[in-house]
Amino acid sequence: MTATRRIVVALTGASGAIYGIRSLEALRADPSVEIHAIVSKGARATIEYETDRTVADVLALAHVQYEENDLAAALASGTFVTAGMLVAPCSIRTMSAIAHSMSDNLIVRAADVHLKERRPLVLMVRETPLHAGHLKSMHELALYGAVILPPVPGFYILPKTIDDLVDHSVGKALDQLGVAHDLFPRWTGPRR
Repeated sequence: MTATRRIVVALTGASGAIYGIRSLEALRADPSVEIHAIVSKGARATIEYETDRTVADVLALAHVQYEENDLAAALASGTFVTAGMLVAPCSIRTMSAIAHSMSDNLIVRAADVHLKERRPLVLMVRETPLHAGHLKSMHELALYGAVILPPVPGFYILPKTIDDLVDHSVGKALDQLGVAHDLFPRWTGPRR
């Protein structure tokens, strides 16, 4: 494989593990992408609970896998160049830690590196409702350059399945990373 772009995908323990899994699947279909994955302890439990996938199957979608406590990993350094990072799903705990540079695990440290190096960082924050503290952290992250992308699908695609809804949100995240895909139909105007 000749990779032209490294993309980091991190899964946290928030509900919605399918967003991270579908992101990995879509990225794996692009031969120009080298996928680096971090799956937190909480995400491992959520994958087993919410999906019919095993953690091993999910990790196998990545070209390189990291343990969340490995702060000496390549991803912890700005000298390890990537094309961007997606945290899907992104728990409120992880989002808050990123907002305050509390790099106590590799997900938060890699996200912090993406912010400091001015590389794309997309956070699929999974929580509702949101209180003022959540919104304040989101606002701060947006000011720092992160893209806050809650999985909120557009219904103009006329979804028929849950997969259609998931693919719309994943496609929007991949758009932010500059990854071509055909996960949903693009808006071309009202049907006539």
